Amino acid sequence: MRPKNQNSPDQLLMLLRQHPGAKASQLAEWLQISQPTLSRLLGAAGDAVLPIGAGPRRRYFGQRLLRGLPGNFPLYAVNPEGQVSTQGTLNLTAPEGTVLDVAALGWPVEAEFAEGVWPGLPYVLQDMRPQGFLGRNFARHWAPDLGVSPNPTEWHDDDVLHLLTQRGSDTTGNLILGDVALQRWLQAKAEPLAIISEAQTEQAYAQKADQASALGAVGSSAAGEFPKFTALRALAGSLTPHVIVKFSGAEASGAVQRWADLLVCEHLALQTLQTSLGVASARSRLLSAGGRTLLEVERFDRHGDFGRSPLCSLETLDAALLGKSSTDWGVLAELMRAQGWVSAETVQTIRLIWQFGQLIGNTDMHKGNLSFVPGHPMTVAPVYDMLPMLYAPLAGGEVPAPRYQPALPPPQARDTWLQACTAAQAFWQSASTDARISPAFTQVLRANLIELERVRGMA
Repeated sequence: MRPKNQNSPDQLLMLLRQHPGAKASQLAEWLQISQPTLSRLLGAAGDAVLPIGAGPRRRYFGQRLLRGLPGNFPLYAVNPEGQVSTQGTLNLTAPEGTVLDVAALGWPVEAEFAEGVWPGLPYVLQDMRPQGFLGRNFARHWAPDLGVSPNPTEWHDDDVLHLLTQRGSDTTGNLILGDVALQRWLQAKAEPLAIISEAQTEQAYAQKADQASALGAVGSSAAGEFPKFTALRALAGSLTPHVIVKFSGAEASGAVQRWADLLVCEHLALQTLQTSLGVASARSRLLSAGGRTLLEVERFDRHGDFGRSPLCSLETLDAALLGKSSTDWGVLAELMRAQGWVSAETVQTIRLIWQFGQLIGNTDMHKGNLSFVPGHPMTVAPVYDMLPMLYAPLAGGEVPAPRYQPALPPPQARDTWLQACTAAQAFWQSASTDARISPAFTQVLRANLIELERVRGMA
């Protein structure tokens, strides 16, 4: 006689936990039951079983809980007009993994993930996790309430999901996961916005910088390592009040002065990309307050008071779709073009951005510093974090004096290099004559302009 528990939903769920993605024929064989009996058993299990696919490709997964709650969360998106809509459901599979139709969101997927089954977090959620300086402040503030480590590097996927579903109402991009986070966003939308007036901007920014440095003030969880805070400010002609503000230290030291100089350089580099190359870049402006230099950068994933648009970093796309070790943005863009995910024009734009960064001494062009907007094909988002990091102070506070060595291009890259070189020369020229940069660093910038002109003559 067959044991009774072989006909129970619990036995079925235990089997699916051991063999996630099993087909109906396999389940019937392992349970020693007929197909009609299996169908009744699957019906009795209800939402605890996730069927994926259709026809002979249909597979079954057990659903797991997230901290005692059912493991299915609606996914919402906010459009540029500030209206929210349901985009699908994220389901958690047992013993690990998730299910989400990423292609329906407009992002590319490989055939392996066409059914929406992921071994961990779907890649479109990866950039939503709290990261960098703001992420660490976010973690210190919320970790005790949410029962996670105050160190974001120690978070597992389920920790991230818990954070997103409970506090993820203001993350990078336009997605909101779960009803709790959505209610937080709706509540914030219904309340009057605390927007800093133009007259109060400098005073408010000085206070926020002091607070962020000393107390780990909480802001949104946009990524990045430079000290910064988020704010809502009023500014005539701006596209949104949502900004990220980077800031230098307030004390008088060589390292602080260098960071202040680099913030000015970042502002000028973003302007140069736009004016010299026609490449969309984040809108920025410089301020001085409380003895600090501050760089205010308008968030290009925000529109007006409440609108948002989707984003995904090259780092996340590479890890999910390419898995390549190359750090050259142009090489990775060409691989994406071969898959039909970006156009040849976008590849050329990325090669220009990459060459410009190399020629202005940006030694920190990691893959998290370039983002894309979904579509068929994807397009590159406005440029951000573009500055000559070759001259960044060392961890101990030492101010380096490295040699600027622009490299000559291979023949096939000469035309792109010359375009980028013209823009880089314009950058060095504007930076070397900007009164906001210290005299000592101005000498370095002038020397770099001369050196680039010399190298260009040999191209």
